Amino acid sequence: MNLFEVYPLFDINPVKAKGSFLWDDKGQQYLDFYGGHAVISIGHNHPYYQEKLKDQLEKISFYSNSVQNNLQVELAEKLGELSGYQDYSLFLCNSGAEANENALKLASFHNGKKKVIYFSDSFHGRTSAAVAVTDNPKIVAPVNASDNFIKCAWNDVESLGTIFKTNEISAVIVEGIQGVGGINLPDEHFIQSIRSLCDSNDAVMILDEVQSGYGRAGYFFAHQEFGVKPDIITTAKGMGNGFPIAGVLISPKFKASSGLLGTTFGGNHLACAAGIAVLDVIKNENLIENAEKIGAYIEDKIKNFKHIKSIRRRGLMMGIELDQPCAEVRSALLKKHFVFTGNANDKNVLRILPALNITEKEADIFITALEDILQNLN
Repeated sequence: MNLFEVYPLFDINPVKAKGSFLWDDKGQQYLDFYGGHAVISIGHNHPYYQEKLKDQLEKISFYSNSVQNNLQVELAEKLGELSGYQDYSLFLCNSGAEANENALKLASFHNGKKKVIYFSDSFHGRTSAAVAVTDNPKIVAPVNASDNFIKCAWNDVESLGTIFKTNEISAVIVEGIQGVGGINLPDEHFIQSIRSLCDSNDAVMILDEVQSGYGRAGYFFAHQEFGVKPDIITTAKGMGNGFPIAGVLISPKFKASSGLLGTTFGGNHLACAAGIAVLDVIKNENLIENAEKIGAYIEDKIKNFKHIKSIRRRGLMMGIELDQPCAEVRSALLKKHFVFTGNANDKNVLRILPALNITEKEADIFITALEDILQNLN
């Protein structure tokens, strides 16, 4: 049997990782400034993380959600404390797409409505409803298409209001910061208007913090910059530092009932051990503060480099907009300087998503490499 080849692959086979570095099967070292799509939040193979997972493996790694699991309770308590959402409830699942599916379903159960507003350049996942609220027609199959999902322009408050006037809206789903779209930052008025319109129209505000959450944006969740409280928050990527885990944070206005939501693997013992370890490290090592500190350091060092048109950044979620497509720069960073970076739907944007515990020393490797590439770019 062969693999179903849906991924364009670099000719690199990583076999070891530590901190912000990877090594391939030939012994070449790489600086990881992308973290596997913002997944690596506390660095590869953090010793505390390893210890927690190894310890859990010696006890129990899995049983279904038909039994008690005190690790889920511990994870929920620590997540509530660190995020400031102690009064919300937590539903655990496996991926960002699954979290968004459950959020959209919960909203519709709550108000009995079915139309959802999403935004241009959005990305919320590849499953049924999640892909329907993703602005990429290439990955929306005919079976996913429905007039229940209404696209609105990003940061366009006027258009948003018009959609509400002409439709019965169940929910609005919005990213704290658009990642795949190109690190697009929301305006404060835009986010606050979503909250206000949802309140006045019995609609549910869903904040997708799958990529922008877990300390990456210099707040625990990116939307906290604006002082709003969504009804539902989804999170995933940085939550398990590579172990599949996701969560739905649910306002007290929603009432749980037996069988309302469900999952086989979500919240299993190993996943919870990984999630608890990540929260402990973020708290004990002050990684939210470090994300803002090192992000600002990088921005200050590169802001006057040739070919950089703009820098869109919160914490260590950074989009470097060039005056030309970034593919050549990204390739040169990888092949000449052995630095992993990311791209975006906006072909001119280089996406930077390193671990939250990087230091200035590691940042300087990237800065020096980027300067060399841009100085020699036509």
